[in-house]
Amino acid sequence: MKILFVVTSHDKLGDTGKKTGFWVEEFANPYYTLLDKGATITIATPKGGIAPIDPSSDSPDAATADTERFNKDADAQAKIANTYKLSDMNPDNFDAVFYPGGHGPLWDLANDKTSIALIEKFNSQQKPIAFVCHAPVALKGVKNTDGKYLVKGKKVTGFSNLEETQVGLTEIVPILVEDMLIEAGAFYSNADAWAPYAIQDGNLITGQNPASSQLVAEKLLASLN
Repeated sequence: MKILFVVTSHDKLGDTGKKTGFWVEEFANPYYTLLDKGATITIATPKGGIAPIDPSSDSPDAATADTERFNKDADAQAKIANTYKLSDMNPDNFDAVFYPGGHGPLWDLANDKTSIALIEKFNSQQKPIAFVCHAPVALKGVKNTDGKYLVKGKKVTGFSNLEETQVGLTEIVPILVEDMLIEAGAFYSNADAWAPYAIQDGNLITGQNPASSQLVAEKLLASLN
């Protein structure tokens, strides 16, 4: 199993002066779930180089067994510090693609033409494409082989408007994931705020929030097997 992880390069939370990036748990859990099953994982970002970690996700109250493992894993940390450039990645070389969330993707991966083309290629090859929390925003401009939005008519989930309100960032973020998916014609649904929830529709796998990363990883693994 060769899996491409696509992570944000964006580290600024709008004009708040605060930092953002990717959410550690949403990276670490799928990373170790897949790695422990023998997967070879390549990490790429739009800019290449260091992938910024959202400081909020690296705090003690956000810690999990997987984030603690990541914090002790020099090899994984080296990969995050030296990611490949997304434009150098070829979908033909991978069996699946996974996008962890965090608020960073709302600013870069939502409109990244390289990322959009990459997802379209994976999808046309009918390979698993998986996203968690804010990462489904990367589907914003993605089209199906028929020219319609990929998510149109598909069952999906993603970070809910209620969850965005509860973290106090509704007025800060450029895109609300729930609204974007619905506007693109998806059949959006979600569980209670912060509850684990993931949906698979064909080769498309989406998870609602950080608590859903394990479910997404399991669905991705089952798809590959």
